[in-house]
Amino acid sequence: MPFSISSLRQSKLDHRPYAGSFHPATELLSHPLYKKACEVIDRSTVRFTAEHIRICEIPAPPFNERERGDYLESRFRDLGLADVHRDEVGNVTGIRPGKDRSAGLTVFSAHLDTVFPVGTDVRVRQVGSRLCAPGIGDDSAGLATLIGLIEILAEAGIDLQTPVAFVATVGEEGEGNLRGVRHLFNGGALTSRISAFVSFDGTGVEWITHQALGSRRYRIRLDGPGGHSWGDFGVVNPVHAIGRLVARLADYPAPLKPRTSFNVGRIEGGESVNVIPIMASVDIDLRSEDESELTRLEAFLLESLELATDAENRLRASSGRRLSSDVRLIGSRPSGEIPPDHPLVRSALEVARSLGIRPWLNRNSTDSNIPLSLGIPALTIGAGGVSGDPHRLSEWYDPRGRELGYRRALLLLLVTAGLAEVPD
Repeated sequence: MPFSISSLRQSKLDHRPYAGSFHPATELLSHPLYKKACEVIDRSTVRFTAEHIRICEIPAPPFNERERGDYLESRFRDLGLADVHRDEVGNVTGIRPGKDRSAGLTVFSAHLDTVFPVGTDVRVRQVGSRLCAPGIGDDSAGLATLIGLIEILAEAGIDLQTPVAFVATVGEEGEGNLRGVRHLFNGGALTSRISAFVSFDGTGVEWITHQALGSRRYRIRLDGPGGHSWGDFGVVNPVHAIGRLVARLADYPAPLKPRTSFNVGRIEGGESVNVIPIMASVDIDLRSEDESELTRLEAFLLESLELATDAENRLRASSGRRLSSDVRLIGSRPSGEIPPDHPLVRSALEVARSLGIRPWLNRNSTDSNIPLSLGIPALTIGAGGVSGDPHRLSEWYDPRGRELGYRRALLLLLVTAGLAEVPD
């Protein structure tokens, strides 16, 4: 979908102000409804695991999240959420109303997509206490948490002061380029109503992401005439130029502060050892904590491409042929942050500590990048449990400790959206 930073930033003027932190977490811990909700959590472990497995075994490859979205949509309807709908890009949304109908929405979200291509075997195997399957942690765990929260609120009979929107987004991973959350905050049906955003991405309970890691992702392709390695020697070679580009980028003095990185993730091209390639391409990922440093790194990459291409064309000028280039920006994630003393961050820290968790703040690249870049309060947290080997076929998830993650998620929801009634 078309995207510009300026159009997104313009939309921030339309968002409701954040008005969360209605009740201290320590106060809610002793509330009868919270205690009742914890009882629901404790007796539902088998059901939570079954839901988690069911979600994971529905394939959701990049740009093909529809089947998993269908399931989330049906579950949202079955669980009684209001205004359940699928938007233009495929996000699935349902709302639990609040007593104050004029209040802004707090969004609780997880992403539908995985990094794994069509045809990947996503059947879950149990090995000891571990559930093993591609995508079992990232982000089947987050989606299962959304369903769990909705069930817990309903079974405990909890009414909220302000409404909460549960959203399963598309396109969080890779070339999806955050297209789901971009739409949510830029022209979606809920855009003007959102006052805060919390996403569940991955596992664990200690980390709290309140700073967005900006990135640029490029796919660069060079084309030439090709030919025989002996008979046509002297013709421009796109692989040689790509090699010069990668070598120059590898020498870039990336600063440690602000932390900055680059990665050559994939190189393709060529037909045989004795054939001059007609094409070569490279995928490059650039990241930095600082937007200006990211811009400098991006400029260095594009300058290096020009120098590498010009060098190959100059060295092989006698052939009368030149390389052509195609440069595509396949991912652009803005940076942004809210300070550690923001009410939403303070609430998340208080919630964690009240449950005996030792939280720590971090920076990452998640769906929260978009609202944070707009100045809208946003966090990304883990869904509980532990996991390993993310983005690998060997990915695994262990539900031990998941109940603590669900308690934290529930308490944060109650702190941000408020109970409709709290006794004196």
